[in-house]
Amino acid sequence: MPEGHSIFRHAAEHRELLAGHVVHAESPQGRFSQGATRINGRRLVGIGTHGKHLFYRWERAETLHIHLGLYGKFRVFTAAASPPTPATRLTLRANGATIYLAGPTTCELIMPSREEAIRNRLGPDPLRAGTAGNRPSDLLSNLARRTIPIGAAIIDQSVIAGLGNIYRAEVLFLAGIHPAIGANEVAPEKVREIWDRSVRLLRKGVKEGKITTVPRRGARRDTNERVFVYQRDRYPCRKCGGAISTGESANRTIWWCETCQPRSGQGLAHSAE
Repeated sequence: MPEGHSIFRHAAEHRELLAGHVVHAESPQGRFSQGATRINGRRLVGIGTHGKHLFYRWERAETLHIHLGLYGKFRVFTAAASPPTPATRLTLRANGATIYLAGPTTCELIMPSREEAIRNRLGPDPLRAGTAGNRPSDLLSNLARRTIPIGAAIIDQSVIAGLGNIYRAEVLFLAGIHPAIGANEVAPEKVREIWDRSVRLLRKGVKEGKITTVPRRGARRDTNERVFVYQRDRYPCRKCGGAISTGESANRTIWWCETCQPRSGQGLAHSAE
């Protein structure tokens, strides 16, 4: 599933190509025919994001809400477009550009009040840091009410929006926090570190177009060469040389280092970045 930086990049690209233009919309697959008809010929006013959710706002029409989920994908053409596949849910064309959407978990038209409700049930978004509802104090408040392990809590989009399986493993490693520690047991200064690292890493992901958490001098093309612990249980810890552990948290595999992320004392901050 795409993580928050990818969604933010999609929004920026689509905004550059379509915003301010009258857009021609259709649903080759047919599953979104009524919605496509509703926005066809409308001007796209802007695109907003919150975590893994996209909101396309139209002139005199409802908001298009998209969540890619596990299988959703965009294809973008700025010149001649290939024919849409049978699975293409939505086609958007304007300004010489064509965007195909296939396989999303959600593709719907919603009223502004519904968008507000969706945003309200999501946790703070590190890519919107500093705006109302998107501050470290909001994350602290969410974690304080939960006794589940911190590894499960920060992949819950109602706790913090935009982190996926890679970012949660990397953020917890860099903050020195064991994933099994109770969410409400994490010290406030460590919660702040989770937030600050999430902000920095997601912004870096937006800039680079990929998830890279190791210093640039150590980053390579393969994913496990660009991260500290994610899918690195066959390799030694980059910091201490010890073994990388793996287990399950929130029905997803997670990786950590028992030495760098001790269960007692919530771990010690280190300067791996």
